Amino acid sequence: MRGLHPRLSAFVLAGAVLICAISPAISLELRGHKDKLFAYPGILSISKDGAFMVVDYDKQRDIHSRDVEPERRVRSNYVSAGVKRQTRPALHAVGGREIETGVTGDYSKARFAVIFVHGRGGDQRLGMNDYTFGGNFNRLKNLMVLNGGAYMTPTVKSFDAQGASDVKAIIMAGKAPVVLACASMGAFICSSLANDPAVVDRLAGMALLGGAPDMAFAGSRAVKSGLPIVFTHGSLDTVYDWEDQKAVFDAVRKTAADYPARFVLFETGSHGTPMRMTDWKQSLEFLLSR
Repeated sequence: MRGLHPRLSAFVLAGAVLICAISPAISLELRGHKDKLFAYPGILSISKDGAFMVVDYDKQRDIHSRDVEPERRVRSNYVSAGVKRQTRPALHAVGGREIETGVTGDYSKARFAVIFVHGRGGDQRLGMNDYTFGGNFNRLKNLMVLNGGAYMTPTVKSFDAQGASDVKAIIMAGKAPVVLACASMGAFICSSLANDPAVVDRLAGMALLGGAPDMAFAGSRAVKSGLPIVFTHGSLDTVYDWEDQKAVFDAVRKTAADYPARFVLFETGSHGTPMRMTDWKQSLEFLLSR
């Protein structure tokens, strides 16, 4: 348990419990894509109920040995470029404005969709780049196409009511259940839309990747409706402290017995680690099966 935070040591359990927690009884199994390459590299600990997991993260292994150019270009075996044929930039018109959006798949015909909201300083290109973040966005796009889904990532120009309105417009443009995934400051968009009844009715779940903590989230309409939520965070995140986000997770879990929420902590991971290391197949199976 290299460098394991002392508060986490109490969560270490036997292997049998670990296997059950990682492989819950679910009604949905997605067709995989490069699962061995993107699986969590090692589980350091897990809570008895399986809701809180600490994953080993090693910068040398997970960046320098994985990338040809560290943090710029992953090795080619992590990427399947054929998905580019179903990927395109689009302009979504709403209220006299055009929202620049990266799209993979056909939202109008999708079984389900993932909409990714970037953080401050980003745009739609961040979530569409096949080679940064260890190829994890390329994997996500391939998972969606292989399973009849759609993936979209809009350029969010502000993380206020206007930004939330733009993301809402994209959600409401389709009919498929949506997983809304928000990274970093993009979590403000998730928090805002968590109180919008029209949006909550369309959501299958939420994922918060290194997200900005918001204790009010636990009292949101989304949480009151039992919406499944996945939190992923780095233990050395200097932008948003993991313990503050863990407090939000704990508050959500207290709202109902067996609330469908999971927290994955990347031990020694930084602010960007969740975008590189989140296992999208495992996360989506959890969110979409409930």
